[in-house]
Amino acid sequence: MLLEAHGLSKTFKTGWLKRRRAFSLEKADICLQQGETIGIVGESGSGKTTLGLMLAGLLKPDTGQIFFKGKNIADLSPWERNTYRRQMQMVFQHPETTFNPKWKLQRSMVEPFYLHKIPFSEEMISEQLARMGLSGNILNRYPAQLSGGELQRAAIARVMSLDPAIVVLDEPTSMLDAITQVQIIRLLEKIRKQEGVSYLFISHDLDLVKCFCQRVHELDKGVLKQKDL
Repeated sequence: MLLEAHGLSKTFKTGWLKRRRAFSLEKADICLQQGETIGIVGESGSGKTTLGLMLAGLLKPDTGQIFFKGKNIADLSPWERNTYRRQMQMVFQHPETTFNPKWKLQRSMVEPFYLHKIPFSEEMISEQLARMGLSGNILNRYPAQLSGGELQRAAIARVMSLDPAIVVLDEPTSMLDAITQVQIIRLLEKIRKQEGVSYLFISHDLDLVKCFCQRVHELDKGVLKQKDL
């Protein structure tokens, strides 16, 4: 099994004095195989993004364990943790938050290579953009000069350039028009088939999830349950 999570729970303190505790996620179990796409559906505030952030290593659970390739990520060495963060990537709902508005796109596209100390070339970046249907000319533009669809394609290209094992897709098409949604979903599916990457697809659109995913889980008030397709 590529990824397994058992008993994941997360609570947040609410209210003026932060005395109330509200469950965002309660004792969730989930697993993901290589090359598989799993859907997570639920209403806004149900805990979908919280689950994705925890699996991506960006948010620490209060309780529970996450295993990547059979190893508890809490026991990873600093080097292994860096490798996990490279292999577990996340695409966010709002692509404009992915890029520094003060940087031209080229600087943002190469930033992950510096962070993970990976050799790269401009040709590699251009090839990733081309695969997403983007021209290399956009590297000289600022994020504000691109459309939402172009930014999301660039965000996916940046993530895929790191050759991840798993990508958490947090409502990656919800801010886009219907035609662009279909184009991006087809691109993601093509990459999955070619490279064997696994997806955790978070969405409130059940019809879209059914078309894209092999299995579906539903989050309702922090409780995760498997849902029939």
